[in-house]
Amino acid sequence: MICGKRTKKIDVRFTEAEFELVLHLEKTLGLSRADLIRDRVLKDSVEVIVNAEQMIAALDLLGTEMGRSGNNINQLARYANTLTRQGILSVVVVERYNLLLENYRKVQKHLELLMRKLIRLTRK
Repeated sequence: MICGKRTKKIDVRFTEAEFELVLHLEKTLGLSRADLIRDRVLKDSVEVIVNAEQMIAALDLLGTEMGRSGNNINQLARYANTLTRQGILSVVVVERYNLLLENYRKVQKHLELLMRKLIRLTRK
């Protein structure tokens, strides 16, 4: 971005709803109105302004769901072990366990990739 004194001004009109959204973003993101608008207009369109409060809430929900999935996998593994000791382990139980574990690993891998991408974006 070119540095220098800002001498040019652009007047923009907003609807009441749009202006309320600008005020909300200004407060939520901790940016001045001018910086908020300048960033949204001038920065690379690939970059995203992240609402930290919403991101933390989403990560909290995701963590809860990952925990539930892990618990389900552990319960199924314990059940399979019990059935194995009794000599009556069903192929269906093993297939279900493998399916749950594979899905869990895929979600975990995808989450890791997204977190790395988010970290790279915030370091720019």
